[in-house]
Amino acid sequence: MKTRMIAPLCAFLLLCACTETRFESPPGDRIEACDPEWKGLWVDASENVAGKDKDDIAFLVDQECRFLLLERPEKDGPLKQIHIPVNYVHDRGKHYLVIPDNQLAGVADVGPIHRMKPSPAKAFFIARYEMNQGKLNIHGIDSTRAAHLIIDGEIEGTVDSGDRELHVFVKGDRQQILEILRKHDLFVEKPEAEARRSRQSLEEYERSYRARRDRKTP
Repeated sequence: MKTRMIAPLCAFLLLCACTETRFESPPGDRIEACDPEWKGLWVDASENVAGKDKDDIAFLVDQECRFLLLERPEKDGPLKQIHIPVNYVHDRGKHYLVIPDNQLAGVADVGPIHRMKPSPAKAFFIARYEMNQGKLNIHGIDSTRAAHLIIDGEIEGTVDSGDRELHVFVKGDRQQILEILRKHDLFVEKPEAEARRSRQSLEEYERSYRARRDRKTP
């Protein structure tokens, strides 16, 4: 996966395909295809992105609630919009993102579940998010913590670890996965991705991007 094409939403996914946690089922039965609070244009607000590059990484949630990753295959080329089906779960005051791994073709190199034969047709990435005053924080799964819970018999699943790799698969039906999230704190404490809401329209964003590039061109 190319780091430059990672919008804040996708940062908790496979950045290097070395460490990952996937779930057999989504959490619970109340899964929504839209959270209206996400609508609009978002740009990266992560500390690890240089200030001059922050606005170059963005995603759009349009009025139909489609999540569109904004990628620029060529440095000065037109924007490409990549639709990624995103689902939302709200439970006891906490908010989760749920993405089926089979919907990430062209965005991430997601292989089959390790140590599972036959491998399930699909599994799910889950992250927790917080939104406050135009700021979006996304917390990914702590794969090491999840692995220890499986090894200790606290939850069911598989762990495959090797040289600088850790692949975790958490088993369970919808209700069991929801209960696991309620009982165990599986998420990293510090947000792995941060975004801020932009007041620009997509057209305004594109014009401002080109203006920034023009200023950098000798």
